[in-house]
Amino acid sequence: MTVIYEINPPKISESSDVSNDEISLLLKLQQRVSDISALCDGIHVTDSVLGTRRVSALTTGILLKSNHPDLQITISMRVRDKDMNSIKQIVQKSIEMELDGILVLKGDPSSDNSVDSGLIPSQVVKQLNELGYGKKMSFFLSLPSNPNFEKIQKKIMAAPEGFMTQVIYSASQVQRISDKLRPTGFRIIPCILLPSEKNENSAKFLNLDWSEYKENPVKFIKEIHSIAGDVLITSPSDFTFAKDTLKNLQSTKY
Repeated sequence: MTVIYEINPPKISESSDVSNDEISLLLKLQQRVSDISALCDGIHVTDSVLGTRRVSALTTGILLKSNHPDLQITISMRVRDKDMNSIKQIVQKSIEMELDGILVLKGDPSSDNSVDSGLIPSQVVKQLNELGYGKKMSFFLSLPSNPNFEKIQKKIMAAPEGFMTQVIYSASQVQRISDKLRPTGFRIIPCILLPSEKNENSAKFLNLDWSEYKENPVKFIKEIHSIAGDVLITSPSDFTFAKDTLKNLQSTKY
């Protein structure tokens, strides 16, 4: 079973320098990853979710890869506030540091930065592939949990290695996506928000109904994996529950 755990890098202040407190937060994040490194196959690092300023996904990903070379480390890369030159620099650095993949996405607008490069993730992936980067790096695009396949043709034509979905809540959603896209060679990575009290605000924000799997998230994760072959687990406000879930999942793997 390929289980990927999603982490958010620590928030940083408005000053351009990383403070001692922020360094401590990175060390805390590193400790958390160490605690679960034997319980999952990979770590996915987000990039300024909701436009909140955080330590960069690239910096965090490199730190984690250097300390856990056997873990698959993937990162998100916003294109909203980047140009193609900076994007190519991030991709090249990711290749040099042997990261395992990049999720290219638009990114949420920031409250203190209205910049919008106008770049479209599918076009960015298409261009990166044309430049040959796809031979050395796996690129992913995001996918709605209930996609209209007619409207995502540009994403399909961009030829990423696969798609990471937005948060799903039912096996039927994943089955539909997998039936359509896996036969053509795309990797599908469904995202599951763990159902804990501390994650309820996230569920409400996403209008997520987790009733189908709230009572037995481990069983649901295993079912989703059996369909898609990969699972991305997110638990933004409850690391303890995530760790316990990963332990339970590993104990019932076989």
